[in-house]
Amino acid sequence: MRPLPVGEHGLLIELDSAEEVEALHAELLRRAADGTLPPVREIVPAARTVFLDGLADPRGLLAELPTWDIPRPTAGDRPTVTIPVRYDGPDLAEVAALWDVTPDEVVRRHSGTTFHVAFCGFAPGFGYLTGLPRALHVPRRSTPRTKVPVGSVALAGPYTGVYPRSSPGGWQLIGTTDTVLWDPAREPAALLAPGTRVLFVPEDHPAGPHAQEPAR
Repeated sequence: MRPLPVGEHGLLIELDSAEEVEALHAELLRRAADGTLPPVREIVPAARTVFLDGLADPRGLLAELPTWDIPRPTAGDRPTVTIPVRYDGPDLAEVAALWDVTPDEVVRRHSGTTFHVAFCGFAPGFGYLTGLPRALHVPRRSTPRTKVPVGSVALAGPYTGVYPRSSPGGWQLIGTTDTVLWDPAREPAALLAPGTRVLFVPEDHPAGPHAQEPAR
């Protein structure tokens, strides 16, 4: 952990892995909920950092952090969201070639993975989901699309994501969902939050490989 003061009321904590970010973020939320974390306005995880803003005494927390015992989050600590998917993306065959498998096997492996939201960004409601093993990481497209349809399920590097709105993008598109990721009329507006477990279920197999794990 490398905590760095940012301005008068901020603290940026650098970590070595997404797993460490997830664990620290979960611990910060736990301490905030039980009142043992100093008052803070925002706690924002990213790929390798956690940023805290609105601290009255960031240097005091900086000195305290090295004494914390930070457990790894368990499955029971995380809410679960199930997202039905039509695996009809234009890059499904290309991903299958990169994985050296058939398109059906891409569907099986992707829908058979339990993902976790590592952090959010890019667009309101967009979550960067981890879970695929390193061997299944794929590069971004060499030429980004000028318009990716809303609801596109996509892969890039170690991440899976779902486009909450139409936008340019260079991720590999493997499917489509009608699930609404961002709705300002909903509370909370974002369906996905850091730490959430995400299960993708093929629409032509309603039970899906995770049928024994009901969404909460």
